Amino acid sequence: MHAFHAFLQFLENMPFSQWVQNAPTIWAFPTILVLHTIGMGIVAGGSSMLSFMILGFWPATVPMKPFVRVFPYMWAAFWLNAVTGTMMLVADATKKLTTPDFYLKMACVFIGIYLLVRMRRQVFDDPELDHAPVSSNAKMLAWGSLGCWWGAILAGRLLAYVK
Repeated sequence: MHAFHAFLQFLENMPFSQWVQNAPTIWAFPTILVLHTIGMGIVAGGSSMLSFMILGFWPATVPMKPFVRVFPYMWAAFWLNAVTGTMMLVADATKKLTTPDFYLKMACVFIGIYLLVRMRRQVFDDPELDHAPVSSNAKMLAWGSLGCWWGAILAGRLLAYVK
């Protein structure tokens, strides 16, 4: 365990990590946090919108198939979050990587991404999407996705209070 803690301290003491934590400029931590929040809003918000569509909170007369165009934006936002999240993580590694809340957040994110890929393949790539009722399996994916993204948001907010 000592080697792991030493590695976390090494991450925090890197010049880049110190810049993220201590730079007296708006271009450091506040900008990284804002970009992370925007990315999360796009990924979790887009995924939630698609899930609500699948669950029937959408007028039946409006086709869902065109919303497949949302996926590339969600992928771009996911990669933005991966980069900005890593930047914030290395700046506070000894706190974040030693709390179960971080691992809960990551589990929610990775399961959410898995469910998003499954929704794309099983629901939005289905040629019958707007011509037949949505399957109960698709609805289960949507409920699971909502739970994962909301869980990731909640766990991420709680990380701000880890001492």
